[in-house]
Amino acid sequence: MSVFGSEEVITEHISEADLRAYFVGFDFGKYRLDDLLNILMDVLVDFVFGFHEGIKQTYTRKILKEAAQSLYKIEVFKQSKKTYLENNGEYEDDIQEKYLKRGEFGELILHLILRDFINTVPLVSKIYFKDSDGITVHGFDAIHIGPNLRKSDCSSIYLGESKLYKDGKKGVEALLNDIEEHFTKDFLKREFMLIGKKKNAFLKLEEYIDLNTKDQYEEFLRQKEYWFDELDRVANQNGKLQDLFSSVTIPLLCTYTSEVFSNHTNDENEEFIREYEREIRYLKEIFYNKFKELQKKYKNSGEPIHSDLNVIVMLFPVPNKSELVKELHRKLSKIQGI
Repeated sequence: MSVFGSEEVITEHISEADLRAYFVGFDFGKYRLDDLLNILMDVLVDFVFGFHEGIKQTYTRKILKEAAQSLYKIEVFKQSKKTYLENNGEYEDDIQEKYLKRGEFGELILHLILRDFINTVPLVSKIYFKDSDGITVHGFDAIHIGPNLRKSDCSSIYLGESKLYKDGKKGVEALLNDIEEHFTKDFLKREFMLIGKKKNAFLKLEEYIDLNTKDQYEEFLRQKEYWFDELDRVANQNGKLQDLFSSVTIPLLCTYTSEVFSNHTNDENEEFIREYEREIRYLKEIFYNKFKELQKKYKNSGEPIHSDLNVIVMLFPVPNKSELVKELHRKLSKIQGI
């Protein structure tokens, strides 16, 4: 059983070295949206707090409420709530203020997928470190520690990006833009320097009171120290970035609206599976063809982007992206009032 038990709701249908594909199916012909929403609410506290105050496997309603309120202290989530709930609108895929799309919960979905299907733990929660009301959270959408999928006896740092789009093709293309913007020496060193400032922002082991998770937390602290030292070596001690990159995994999640759910009401039907797989393979081909072109563009640049990046494309089609966002805002609004 995974941390949040999401495999009871989310099926990992494809698990390959460079591709993971997920879906939520039907129950008596109806898409299991409520079950998906509940799982995403279960992961909310973990997403917001990370492990900075210990491992919160059990928590009070007060903590859950605080987690929801923490999201809405961030401007992009407040704006998204206003757009989707108060104005009954939505963000288009090509919205000019692209930072607003961070308020559509793509990062929350990525956090859940990484935790339950890759078995990662969060290294830094940027929601937790929002400095003051209204400040947008920048940088990678997820910074986790997990298994090295290339070397089974090693761990890896996960630098993840997420997109929540109506059009899957536009979504994977937007992920390519993130690769181009974020996997440069300057961006990575700046990001690692900022992450390094959070090295001591964790509960000390001697202050830890939950005996059920104390051993797990102690192991996390050991891993945490190792990875902060590795990032510091690159950011502040002139270490080689390429030496770190053999231990970097780059999960790229695109959650998007898919017509496959309009055409079927049974996820066990062979035609559903064929149509689903056809769509997934099509989007994978689009991404990797353009990714190869991008790497050729930077071939002689000396930038990390041209190297053998350990990229994993993750695809998660849903019936209606806008409905998912709207219902998540409704859930969170109720939690704020409990």
